[in-house]
Amino acid sequence: MTHYFKTIWSPVGELTLVANAEGLAAILWENDRPGRVRLGPLTEDDKHPVLVETERQLGEYFAGERREFDVPLSFAGSDFQKRVWRALLAIPFGETRSYGEIADQLGNAGASRAVGAANGRNPISIIAPCHRVVGSTGKLTGFAGGLEAKAFLLELER
Repeated sequence: MTHYFKTIWSPVGELTLVANAEGLAAILWENDRPGRVRLGPLTEDDKHPVLVETERQLGEYFAGERREFDVPLSFAGSDFQKRVWRALLAIPFGETRSYGEIADQLGNAGASRAVGAANGRNPISIIAPCHRVVGSTGKLTGFAGGLEAKAFLLELER
């Protein structure tokens, strides 16, 4: 599948938006770990309609004018990962959940580590709000964009 990308500036650094024919496939961080999201070859396309719309909606989000996104999403991963990523989409703006709470929600209370691993591979950061997932004590834990970016996003949503 062909993937197209557009790089934008944001308050949390440079973001690379990636789309395919089905929708938004990834939002990659400036210092993203190579291979965290596997996409294959990318073709630059600043005018791709999904990328243009994603940039617009992210701009509104960062300006405090948007609480929900409505771009089409194209998650690529295992069935379990997709279930976790869909669970992320259900976390309301301004709220957080623990890895254990998401595991419970998925019907597998002992899967908090697996939830954490899937959360770490979430390809569509910010829109599928993995930043809203915290440790059981409320402590900020790993985040592909870095803990500073995670803290910024949570503060933006307060």
